[in-house]
Amino acid sequence: MADTVAEPVEAPAAERRVVETMGTVFSLDVRGGDSGAVRAALEEAAAGLCRVDEVFSTYREDTQISRLARGELDVGQCDPEVAEVLELAAEAERVSDGWFSTRYRGRLDPTGIVKGWATERAARRLLAAGASGVSVNGGGDVQLLGSPGTGRPWRVGVSDPLRPGGLAAVVSAAGAGELAVATSGTAERGDHIVDPRTGRSAVTDLVAVTVVAPRLTWADCWATAAFAMGSREGLSWLEALPDTEALLITAGDEVRCTANLATWLG
Repeated sequence: MADTVAEPVEAPAAERRVVETMGTVFSLDVRGGDSGAVRAALEEAAAGLCRVDEVFSTYREDTQISRLARGELDVGQCDPEVAEVLELAAEAERVSDGWFSTRYRGRLDPTGIVKGWATERAARRLLAAGASGVSVNGGGDVQLLGSPGTGRPWRVGVSDPLRPGGLAAVVSAAGAGELAVATSGTAERGDHIVDPRTGRSAVTDLVAVTVVAPRLTWADCWATAAFAMGSREGLSWLEALPDTEALLITAGDEVRCTANLATWLG
């Protein structure tokens, strides 16, 4: 779980929206740009997030992804975003050697990639509207683009899963035009991460994995895959990924980090 925790000094005017969809809350924070264009983009981004739920929800029988899973549709009959997400998910499965999967109990379920992808897409839509800084927080996973103010970076607090109300770290986007922070763990949603090799809840020594990378689409996938692997294999795998750093916390309150995580702390 992560939250934007610091406001910049002399920040450009801020436009904000809160959207409840996909069973969670999205917070959109936009700085700079033409106010009319930014407000219009915020409305488009909010509508886009709701549309993602209408297409990809696995809890509703009438969505395209549910109908696709039942064989009532093929990918070519779905919105183009369905093919895009499934292609990205296939790449995540390849890179993670199967630890990230779009199958749940034998059924198509791309839930593990959809929220991160949708959050990143909303952030990029806002930046394209002329904003100078964008933060989109989708249920605790955050995509940061640009800067909230001159000389001040976006900063994101990472919740401590073993100390409610405390922070395990603060990530700073200083020097980065784009940065994402994603956490997978059991503190907020219990044992919801599946070991794709058994089809059951992942049983590991971890309580949380936070990944820092340029794109939330991948950061979210990598955090989920690494959690399923466990601390030893997960840390080794994350170390080998380009432009990726991570913080892993075990049930025994041991903190393990990739070698260059400190670059993004502050």
